[in-house]
Amino acid sequence: MTDTAAELAQRGKQLPREDRERLVDELLESLNEPAAAELDTAWSDEIERRLAAYDRGEIEALPAQDVFAKARAVAK
Repeated sequence: MTDTAAELAQRGKQLPREDRERLVDELLESLNEPAAAELDTAWSDEIERRLAAYDRGEIEALPAQDVFAKARAVAK
């Protein structure tokens, strides 16, 4: 650990518990930002692909109540 990181860790330990939790959450979130951005892009591409297939008549939409009923049945 660099001197700066060690100093920040020591200072962070002096924070109230709630502030330490928030700090840890923010630091962990910052580590996942690149992965989250890639995931967002992948989902956007998938949504576009599915909408285009639906518009071309290649796939059908299912009623939400059927989808949720099936999900509940599988979860049991």
